[in-house]
Amino acid sequence: MVELVHHPLGRPLGEGWASFGTDGIRGRVGSQVTPALALQLGYWSGQVLPREGAVVIGMDSRSSGPMLAAALTAGLTAAGREVWQLGLCPTPAVPGVIRRLGAAGGLMVSASHNPPHDNGIKLFGASGAKLSREQQQAIEAGLAGREPVAAFSGAGTSRQRTDLMADYRSSLVASVDGRRLDGCRIVLDLCHGSATACGEAVFRELGADVTVLHGQPDGERINVGCGSTHLEPLRQAVLQSGAAMGFGFDGDADRMLAVDARGRVVDGDQILYLWGTALLQAGHLPERRIVATVMSNLGFERAWQAKGGLLERTAVGDQYVHQAMEALGAALGGEQSGHILSARHGMSGDGLLTALQVATLLHAEGSSLADWLDTSFRPYPQVLVNVTVPDRQRRQQWQACDPLRRAVEEAETAMMGQGRVLVRASGTEPLLRVMVEASEQAAVDHWSSCLAKAAEQHLNAA
Repeated sequence: MVELVHHPLGRPLGEGWASFGTDGIRGRVGSQVTPALALQLGYWSGQVLPREGAVVIGMDSRSSGPMLAAALTAGLTAAGREVWQLGLCPTPAVPGVIRRLGAAGGLMVSASHNPPHDNGIKLFGASGAKLSREQQQAIEAGLAGREPVAAFSGAGTSRQRTDLMADYRSSLVASVDGRRLDGCRIVLDLCHGSATACGEAVFRELGADVTVLHGQPDGERINVGCGSTHLEPLRQAVLQSGAAMGFGFDGDADRMLAVDARGRVVDGDQILYLWGTALLQAGHLPERRIVATVMSNLGFERAWQAKGGLLERTAVGDQYVHQAMEALGAALGGEQSGHILSARHGMSGDGLLTALQVATLLHAEGSSLADWLDTSFRPYPQVLVNVTVPDRQRRQQWQACDPLRRAVEEAETAMMGQGRVLVRASGTEPLLRVMVEASEQAAVDHWSSCLAKAAEQHLNAA
């Protein structure tokens, strides 16, 4: 007779699993992100998060979402935890529930702006912020098999709590302090994703005349030719409808990019500059400080400094912006990609909230997004080139490549303080990102091409 030895979680994933990136775990479903990973991630999250309080799970519209949410729930209940299922929701709804109801933490099943075949898991602690590096390392140790599995002491429970989405929707409406959008014509591109849960409803509740693109949740079409990563449909709809503005969201609605009435794109840097100016004029921006990342445009930085402001830069990732804002007492921060954090509104990147703030501030002043953009800064020409580098160690340690490092130094010397170079490894994809910006387009084109070729040649050499 064959004796079966049962392990409550199956075999540990071992040291080779894909560790946390800049925004949780993300990758191709079935190969990088699997039910086995989600099961164990749920269990070890249940061990690491505070024991008091439920654990909240939300998801975007991807077809793999229910499968991964079920596996996470199985792991969490195996750890004896109570689980609240929000269902389809924007990512910021998860930390919002954590803070309002004192939950122990939460997980969001989403790959953000990635294509439909990807998925991911974002983790939040008891404060509503992303997990600390120490908490991540504790979970990683469990996944790799370096921590013993606790003796089973009884299963937890899982409850559907879609009712909590009404609280999130109410919080969005309340965030605008009574301002309205009556008669304001706005186009929303909801990206077939999380924003479909309540995006149209909140704008209509405030009186906006709304046109909706890609407004049904669809796991096979999320982010496909739509949303904040593909703005042309939104741009065309704004121009054709004569709308005052348009807003495009990513798959989990934690970021937003806008289009003005003339079809011009308004990115996260422009939103920070314009919203920061409004806060500055109202006396609500301590030390005139804005927190941004190393990706933010040099033109933004110099224009903000010309206003007497301070621009603090962090590594790429909203968790780093969040940490800096807390440490410095900053009121506003964010990323060029449209991930904006407001201290007054809970410090969670929320694309719907940002869009409501921008729209209602402008409408209350009788102004337009186009007028607002005309008063903004002139961005320096900037090019971002993604170079595929499959070898993770070479990608992460690109500075050890002498030819590439010397090429970067040569570019920075040649631009003589009128530009900059940023090279960084993606935290979620096998890409090395090479960004060059300068006061002159010719310099940007020349050096971005040279550096991308150097990275391709030397980091992918046999």
